[in-house]
Amino acid sequence: MAQNIYDDQQFFEGYSQLNRSVHGLDGAPEWPALEAMLPEVRGTKVVDLGCGYGWFCRHMREQGAAQILGLDISAKMLEKARSMTADDNIEYRREDLDNLTLPAETYSLAYSSLALHYLQNLSGLFDQVYQSLVPGGHFVFSAEHPIFTAPAQPCWLTTTSGQKTWPVDGYQREGERVTHWFAEGVIKQHRKLATYINLLIKSGFIITQVDEWGPSAEQLASMPALQEETERPMMFLLATQKPR
Repeated sequence: MAQNIYDDQQFFEGYSQLNRSVHGLDGAPEWPALEAMLPEVRGTKVVDLGCGYGWFCRHMREQGAAQILGLDISAKMLEKARSMTADDNIEYRREDLDNLTLPAETYSLAYSSLALHYLQNLSGLFDQVYQSLVPGGHFVFSAEHPIFTAPAQPCWLTTTSGQKTWPVDGYQREGERVTHWFAEGVIKQHRKLATYINLLIKSGFIITQVDEWGPSAEQLASMPALQEETERPMMFLLATQKPR
């Protein structure tokens, strides 16, 4: 079972202050690049794996999707999502993505934002997503980059020349990492980028695009705080498709 850290009150309160929590998709700097990977969804069914506040679910309805299912392990997240949604074609359901069962050949798009690095049973989820997609369906997601998850205790280091660097510790050693982010003892699963890709291929997916995301010059000009994201990728974006 995945850790349900989002129902920890201290964590939830801290997370709720992030730009992506306050401003939704517009507050997520990687969103323009991720959105560009998405297929046409008009008239289709979509599933959001780790839906949080439901920002993406509501966006999909705005784009014309017929039905959206938002799944999350956190009762607090789902309560917030329901309070922000007034649409009978969006359903929110509490599920553990490590033990998920989805109906076969139902969805045209499966989507996930910054959730998969919490899961132990990633191969099982990929298999479930694959069989749940219609032929030609798409699976698009973001996850924390392995360069970011590898350090046991992530921190910036400053070289003698004053340049900031991000130390990579134990990249080849996959497994559990415990970090302290808004609350003590946040558990994430470190995997090499190759592992993500090979598990997707094993499940049957065709890899269509990979982006080790970093901010654009325009974003840096308007949000100087993103400068640290130019030193190492904090996340990666990946688009796949089920063969027709």
